[in-house]
Amino acid sequence: MAHLPFTASEPVSGAFRDAVGAAITDFLDHKRAATEQIGPELEPLHRLAAEFTAGGKRFRPAFCYWGHVAVAGAPAEDEWLVQAAASLDLLHVSALVHDDVMDSSDTRRGVPAAHRQFESWHAAEGGRGAAEAFGRAGAILLGDLLLVWSAEMFTNTALPAATRGAATRLLEAMRAEVTCGQFLDVVSQTRLLASSDPLDPAGLQAELDRVYRVTDYKSARYSVRHPLQIGAALGGAEGDTQALLAEYGSLVGRAFQFRDDLLGVFGDESVIGKPAGDDLREGKRTVLVAHALASATRSDAAELDAMLGDPELAADQVDRAREIITTAGADQAVEDEITTSVEQAMSKLEQASLTDEGREALRVLAALVTNRRY
Repeated sequence: MAHLPFTASEPVSGAFRDAVGAAITDFLDHKRAATEQIGPELEPLHRLAAEFTAGGKRFRPAFCYWGHVAVAGAPAEDEWLVQAAASLDLLHVSALVHDDVMDSSDTRRGVPAAHRQFESWHAAEGGRGAAEAFGRAGAILLGDLLLVWSAEMFTNTALPAATRGAATRLLEAMRAEVTCGQFLDVVSQTRLLASSDPLDPAGLQAELDRVYRVTDYKSARYSVRHPLQIGAALGGAEGDTQALLAEYGSLVGRAFQFRDDLLGVFGDESVIGKPAGDDLREGKRTVLVAHALASATRSDAAELDAMLGDPELAADQVDRAREIITTAGADQAVEDEITTSVEQAMSKLEQASLTDEGREALRVLAALVTNRRY
C-alpha cells in the first residue's frame, strides 16, 4: 500500500483542501484560454467560476478521496484521484449558483451571489433591459457552464480503465438525482400537491414524508453517498462493500442536511456565509419546519406557516419563528435524528471490510459534517 499523502485523522486538512483547490485552479486556467478565444465578454463567467470554486469545505471531494482509500488504499500516484474528487466541487458550485437564483438569495460564502454580481455589472455598464433579468440569465449560464466543466474534468482525468465505467455511472446518477431532488424541493416550497389546509394532520404527515425524500435525493445522496461511492468504485468496490458504504453515506448525508437545516435558522451569519433566517424567508420546507408545524399549537403553527416564504421577514419575526420552533421541540427532534443517523452510520461502517485509514477518515468525516455548531 502506498504511503498516504494526507492524514486520516484530518481528512479535510489544509493540505487536502489546497490540493483540491490547486486541481480546480489548474483546470480553470486551462479553460481560460478556450473562453478567451470566444471573446472578452466571457471574462465575468470565468472570473466568477474561479471566485466561487476557490473556497468551501471540500467535503464532497473528501468523501470521494477517502472512499477510494477505504477500499483500495492510497494509489502510488494520487494526482488523478484528487482531480476526479475535485471535479465534484465544480458540480457542487454549479448547483449552488442555480439554487441561489431559484431562492433569490443575496449572498453566497460571504460575498454577493452570482446573479447579484451580474446585476451589478449590468447596472454599472448601463446595460439595456432589466438588470435582474440579466443577472438571472448570467447565473443560469454560469451554473450550466460549471456543470459541463465538472463532467469534462472528471472524464479527462486519467481514471483506471477497469473501474472508470462503474464510477461514471454513479456520477451520472448523482447529477440526475440532485436535479430531481431540487425539483421536489421546489414543489414542496410552492405547496403544489399539498392539502388545501396547510395544518391538516394528514397533509402535514405527507409533507414530512416529502421532506425526507427531498433530503435523500437533493442532499444525502449528492453530498455524501454518491461522492463516497464514486471514490470506492474507482478503487474497485462492489457488492456488500458498496451496499454498506451506500447506507453509511445516506445516513451521514441525511444528518449533514439536518445540521444545515438547523444552521439555516439558528446559525451565525459569519459561519454560514448568509443571513440566518434566510431559509424561512425562502420558504424552505425543511425537516425542522415540518416538525415544528406538526408539533406546535395550531395558532403557533399558523403563525409560522404565514412567515414562510416572506422575503421581507424582519429580525424580530425570525426571532419569533425560532421561539415557535423551540417551544414545539422541533430543534431537539432534529438533533435526536442527527444523533440516531450517525450512530446507525457508524454501525454500517464497522460491518464493512475497509482499510484502517479509510475507516478512520470516514469516522472523522461523519463527525465533521454533522457536528458543525451555530
